[in-house]
Amino acid sequence: MSYRLRVAPSNPTALINADRVSKSFGIKHLLDTVSLGVHEGQRIGVVGLNGGGKTTLLEILGGITEPDSGRVSRAGDIRVETVTQRGELPAGATVSEVVVGADVAEHEWAGDARVRAILAGIGIDALLDRRVDELSGGQRRRVGLAAALISDADLLILDEPTNHLDIEGVQWLAEHLVARRSALIVVTHDRWFLDTVATRTWEVHSGRVDEYEGGYNDWIFARAERVRLSDAAEERRRNLARKELAWLRRGPPARTSKPRYRIEAAEKLIADVPPPRDTVTLSAFARRRLGRVVIELEDAHLETPSGVVLLDDLTWRMAPGERVGLVGVNGSGKTTLLRALAGEASVAPGRRIEGTTVKIGWLRQELDDLDEDQRVLDAVEDVAGRIMVGDKEMSASQLAERLGFTPAKQRTPVRDLSGGERRRLQLTRVLMAEPNVLLLDEPTNDLDIDTLQQVEDILDSWAGTLVVISHDRYLIERICDSTWALFGDGKLTNLPGGIEQYLRRRHELVASASPVSAPKQAAAVGDSNAESPRLSAAEHREARKTMNRLERQIEQLSAKEDKLHADLVVAATDPARLVTLNTELKSVVEQKETAEAEWLEVAELLD
Repeated sequence: MSYRLRVAPSNPTALINADRVSKSFGIKHLLDTVSLGVHEGQRIGVVGLNGGGKTTLLEILGGITEPDSGRVSRAGDIRVETVTQRGELPAGATVSEVVVGADVAEHEWAGDARVRAILAGIGIDALLDRRVDELSGGQRRRVGLAAALISDADLLILDEPTNHLDIEGVQWLAEHLVARRSALIVVTHDRWFLDTVATRTWEVHSGRVDEYEGGYNDWIFARAERVRLSDAAEERRRNLARKELAWLRRGPPARTSKPRYRIEAAEKLIADVPPPRDTVTLSAFARRRLGRVVIELEDAHLETPSGVVLLDDLTWRMAPGERVGLVGVNGSGKTTLLRALAGEASVAPGRRIEGTTVKIGWLRQELDDLDEDQRVLDAVEDVAGRIMVGDKEMSASQLAERLGFTPAKQRTPVRDLSGGERRRLQLTRVLMAEPNVLLLDEPTNDLDIDTLQQVEDILDSWAGTLVVISHDRYLIERICDSTWALFGDGKLTNLPGGIEQYLRRRHELVASASPVSAPKQAAAVGDSNAESPRLSAAEHREARKTMNRLERQIEQLSAKEDKLHADLVVAATDPARLVTLNTELKSVVEQKETAEAEWLEVAELLD
């Protein structure tokens, strides 16, 4: 994907400055004498644990909340648009009035390609005549976001803007934000979005804000380096950072702005780290747990309560250890298909077959009914006291802590938990049941990045069949081995090219349905955002095979290079042997460099 490059001014204007800002709630210090600035053209991603002060920082910079001490200053008469998770909109107003203004007639904005592109990209173009009081929470959030994007703001401050957007909407928003001239501060747990949009990252933790150049990849490298240099860091956090780095380096090279020496220092952490999961071993173990039959749908027919056909004549056989990512626009039938796999939706006149050893764990979008007076730990131990995760046994308390419940939080009554915390508790209870088939419906909702990494780490060593619905493309690409999509044609389509292939297909479908408006919408994002030629599915598979072959070749050459270095040490007193070994070493190094250069070329085609 290519974007229009915009040269930053040599002396960018400071838009907002925070000087020694502090903010506390009760005895908890969220911000402690924080000083930072936002300059023209910067796009800043804000990360950190839930409850750590990210939203508070945004609201202070946006003028919604006053700091306890310190000062926030703005340059001149800059225009700042802030979209928080509160979703506050004027009562009684229509969507059109909120987004484009009550005094603007429809004929004045209807011909504006930029406005129409934003309305379609956010997915509210069909809601313009509705009153905001009638909308769901997610729809209200999207209306507020569209109003901010349409404004000619100098600075956009967005809190979790990708919530309630599907994968297609997340990509559109990323492209739009990269193309526009506004500065940006955004809190997000969507790692793909963060890495695509951010040119700078703020990490809010322990009352401080640490600043890093670049997006998610750069932040992970920098944080891993900080862990390497600090003996006080917990070993578990160190291992998690190492594993995350190993995952990142499996794909095309990161778009990193770090100096090379810093990358090399961080890469020392992952020199001996295996792939995130041993797929062969896990699949073999899953077959022993599940047998040959897991869940099968034969000639299945699925439709909505109103009679709209979602899938017709579907035959799908889940294999032991299969890890499937399920994507599609909202309303395409993903959750209904998950319900069919769980046996809670009719597939007549087809049939559903379930293996005799199958034990399903289902994470629904709806929150389970829990005893409000129970403590968190009691709610987890009600399911089980101990479980096996990979080859390690964990107690209920240990699993709860890995999923973000500190020992103190585990003593909290369920009634005092936020919606996001209840979601995490629900996931913890599902995992504690030790299912061998996991059905996860939007598991990343309300999880911060650190908790997401813990969830992925657990799933990496989980042996069983997995089906996950998620708008988090990073999660799907990380934990799933195949991607399937619902395009509204009554079929379930396998996508060997993954999320990129899904987005290309969706773009083609939208373009064919609206051949006139699609080019205009593309132009509104950026006239010079010319896409590089896309690979076909066959070309994508062939390129992926080439990459795998080159990776194996590079590993073999690296091992040979290491052996030759060792042989040179042994032959230090044998001149003739040294000459022979040195000649062989040069040849191996040249072959390795050639293979690495070829790998980079293929990686660029796939990126």
